[in-house]
Amino acid sequence: MDTSTASSLWDELVGTQPDPDLWVVLATMAAALAIVVPHTLWRISRNAITIAHEGGHGLVALLTGRTLTGIRLHSDTSGLTVSKGKPYGIGMILTASAGYTAPPLLGLGGAALLAAGRITLLLWVATALLVAMLVMIRNAYGALTVILTGGTFVVVSWLAGPQVQAAFAYAVVWFLLLGGVRPAFELQAKRARGGAGDSDADQLSRLTHVPGGLWLFLFHAVSLCSLIGGGRWLLEV
Repeated sequence: MDTSTASSLWDELVGTQPDPDLWVVLATMAAALAIVVPHTLWRISRNAITIAHEGGHGLVALLTGRTLTGIRLHSDTSGLTVSKGKPYGIGMILTASAGYTAPPLLGLGGAALLAAGRITLLLWVATALLVAMLVMIRNAYGALTVILTGGTFVVVSWLAGPQVQAAFAYAVVWFLLLGGVRPAFELQAKRARGGAGDSDADQLSRLTHVPGGLWLFLFHAVSLCSLIGGGRWLLEV
């Protein structure tokens, strides 16, 4: 790759792209709702939220000095992130709290990039995060899921035109914002039935001696505030 090509790629990466028309933003929001609300489609699309959920655990584990040993994604859309370190303390608390908050916060960050016109940057950052996560996947289903997701981003980033890239980026961000809300309500329903005794909220309760319901409230607050804030940014086109 010569200097001019590298410079052109860099300019494309850090440059801005034009905002799509309002109808595209609304159409991608409707498409995201269509795969988040119906239970049948949600059982499939929730795999992408699980990638973000477990990726959040893994990233925060590394940032807090823990040793990340592996991530597993399962066909029932559950997942498991294993890290080594002290089984208590702020690092463990932050790691445990990062799962349910990761998808909506990623959506909020994506909305900020789109509001600034950084469509290409968003696609490349998302691809880089998926590649980094793939290194830590420890089961075949998880690897397949991440490869298919990352491959979609690569194809759109390199082969699709600007309008398709914009529509795809907005659809992904809407999906993270809207899809990031539903898991906390699902967890609330499970806990109300006496299930999910080893959920993130219950683990956090044992770590902090703060009722799990308060941690669940935090998950709701983060996801709903991210949806409201991110939605406002996306609709300001």
